[in-house]
Amino acid sequence: MVKNDDDKSTDDTRDGDELDVPDPEEEDILDTSGPLSVAEGLRGKFEWAVILGSIPFWLLVFWYSQTQMMSRERYGILFLGGILVLYLLIELPDTIEENNWLETALLSASGVIITVATVYLFVFHQDVIIDRAGHAHNYEIALALAISLMMIYLTWRSFGMTFLIVVLGGIGYGFAGPYLSGTLSHGGLTFERTLRILAISGDGFYGFLTQLVAAWIALFLLYAGLLKAYGAFDLILRIAVRSAKYIDSGIAQTAVLASAVIGSVNGSQTANAGMTGSFTIPLMKKSGIKPETAGGIESVASTSGQVLPPVMGAGAFIMASLINGVTYGDVILAGLIPAVILVVSIFIAVHYVAAPQIEDPSMGGIFDDKLDQKDLVLESIKYGVPLLILIYQLGIVQVTVMTAALQTAASMIALGILIPLVDAQLEGEDLGAALAHTLKQTLEGFRQGVIVVAPIAIILAAINGVVDILMATGVPTAISLTLMDLSGGVPIIAFVLAMIICIILGLGMPTTASYTVVALLIAPTLISQFFIPELAAHFFVFYAAILAGLTPPIATCVAVATGIAGGDFWRTCLEAIKISAPLFVLPFAFVYHPEMVSGEFTTAALMAGGIALLASIAIIHGINYQFTFGRGPTMGLRAVFALAGIVAMVHPEQMLQLGALALILVLYGLQTTLGRSEPTGTVSGTGRGE
Repeated sequence: MVKNDDDKSTDDTRDGDELDVPDPEEEDILDTSGPLSVAEGLRGKFEWAVILGSIPFWLLVFWYSQTQMMSRERYGILFLGGILVLYLLIELPDTIEENNWLETALLSASGVIITVATVYLFVFHQDVIIDRAGHAHNYEIALALAISLMMIYLTWRSFGMTFLIVVLGGIGYGFAGPYLSGTLSHGGLTFERTLRILAISGDGFYGFLTQLVAAWIALFLLYAGLLKAYGAFDLILRIAVRSAKYIDSGIAQTAVLASAVIGSVNGSQTANAGMTGSFTIPLMKKSGIKPETAGGIESVASTSGQVLPPVMGAGAFIMASLINGVTYGDVILAGLIPAVILVVSIFIAVHYVAAPQIEDPSMGGIFDDKLDQKDLVLESIKYGVPLLILIYQLGIVQVTVMTAALQTAASMIALGILIPLVDAQLEGEDLGAALAHTLKQTLEGFRQGVIVVAPIAIILAAINGVVDILMATGVPTAISLTLMDLSGGVPIIAFVLAMIICIILGLGMPTTASYTVVALLIAPTLISQFFIPELAAHFFVFYAAILAGLTPPIATCVAVATGIAGGDFWRTCLEAIKISAPLFVLPFAFVYHPEMVSGEFTTAALMAGGIALLASIAIIHGINYQFTFGRGPTMGLRAVFALAGIVAMVHPEQMLQLGALALILVLYGLQTTLGRSEPTGTVSGTGRGE
């Protein structure tokens, strides 16, 4: 079940202290049996319905990606209808078992509405959306009203009250324009025009974001579901265990590695915290890491995964579609330098905070059965080849995103089935049993793909409707004028205000949804009023929007991790902010040093990136390093390191940046020479600071 914001902690992770690490000798590291082990019962029947329904659904997605033998608008209608029906089948067992007949009735009515709407809009697409654009019959307005109410209900059910307010506020703004004053006032939209925009114009809920999910993003989310079903976490965790021989914080780096791989393709930092955190957080706690620290590490790791190429939480595809003249490859290249800065700084921060707490750096007993060389090679081929295909096809051959996604998902399925058969043949095991198991995993991957895609499709459809309403009212111009008025035209004030707005607008939303909103509402102001290059402006709002998951008092990503870890929410937020501190500063480096995200690795770009990297390490060092000076000198050192790092990262004058770096190096040299502080961890695998 996809939970509301108010109960994001799922039933099996709500009591964090009771969670324990599975024993590899007793069960699989990642259970891929899913519903296929359920032979009977109401829930089993519904889960089988989801599995059987997911097969034609994903075949449709594969067919369209291969052929494009219909318009993207018509395909988007079929896609949204199919994923919503599957979502309803996922949700219904819970309401029935809870005897919640009102919710059951609403879900059932939603199923009727989406079925009727999908058939009608698909069959009469030419007449309704093209030939009679701007005009609708009364019964079509009634259908549009039903679709709109259904989407509002499903949005609330998937993402809770916070996002419901955003959706209703956006739609309400369309009606309220004449009653407002100042720059936010407008002529207002009629009830009929609002419904046409939302549901029967080819825009709104069925607009470009829904079509983008259907054509590009869905296959990457299927890839994420397949990774989970085929057991990718198992290999990731085993690699982490081996790394623990060389670095004390190896168990904590597990969360960073797992979230970097999985989070980059699943499109939601909050969902990723639930997915990877349900295993990595108990592992960290078992090794001695405090619940708040474990929750903070997972929250930051899940957030960092959203900005890592080549997928960037599916935000890269939307960015490429929004900026004229910029290709997907350009976006990925532009994101490489920031990604390196983020990964290195988070790695160091996690090492600083986790290593002193870990009681068993070698993670002994976690995996008693070691992978031999043959298994390691086969597993690496199974998961590595699809990723290499993705990078090669997009970065070198430069095929379309749709084609690359198709090839990546198809190769994952092929290797996910083939490699276990090869292993069974080498071991002399029953090929029939191995084939049955891999087919079962594949079907579970299809189901996991649906579970990941459904909430993303719902929220992007809702966002598309709200954005189209706002665009019809001219609100981007109003926001631009308001931002200029509040800042007085002073860039730094405008940038700070823009970041605050991005964080507010990004609350509770997946990466793709939050980025879309701020890209359409905030980025144009930075570009037109402050002459920031397009890529730099979009990277600014992209990074700023995902900070909503870490920023209290909402901090949805932290809330999920806290629910799993069983720690204190506010202390977990503090830990997450300390670890991710450079992430709050880095967006300002984009606007003051746009060459860093230009996508061209010139001397200026590499110089800006190198300075920002050293500055981010200084910020991390100042905030997280355990100095042994007295309280006063320690606070002073922390402040100087952090402030010098901020200046070095964002100041527009390179000489001042270099001066700040020189101060940092002098302070670090004195600290080391005087021997007055000790590190919180080492990389030898033996000693740790006290």
